[in-house]
Amino acid sequence: MAKSEQIDPTLLFSILCDDVRREDNGKFMLIGLFETIGAPGFPVAHPALYVMNCWCSGVGIFRQKTRIMAPDNTKVIEDEETEFNLATLKAKHRIVARFNNIHFPSSGEYSVEVLLNNELKVRYPLLVEKVAPKGGQPG
Repeated sequence: MAKSEQIDPTLLFSILCDDVRREDNGKFMLIGLFETIGAPGFPVAHPALYVMNCWCSGVGIFRQKTRIMAPDNTKVIEDEETEFNLATLKAKHRIVARFNNIHFPSSGEYSVEVLLNNELKVRYPLLVEKVAPKGGQPG
């Protein structure tokens, strides 16, 4: 394959979770998969969340960015752009983005977006909802 030939990869998965750890054998452990954040009031700061993305079936050098968008499509937070290389069509590459102290000014349907070379590849909902305080009555 000529150096200039590039095949865009497929996003095999994008998973939102509380933590990502790697075992000694290289396997990843994704802890606390979720799609909703509950808070007793707003604004609220969520301490941390992770997004793991896995790319495959492509060849070339690519740049990925993950971001969280507010219901009005304004950017809440994004990770730094990460460059990765897929040398063959059988290669896979996983990227873990960690977001700390995310500020949610209000409840609503936020979105997780994954971009490849500045092009949106997937967008999925992250619901942020008001819940009763621990030990309190639902209201």
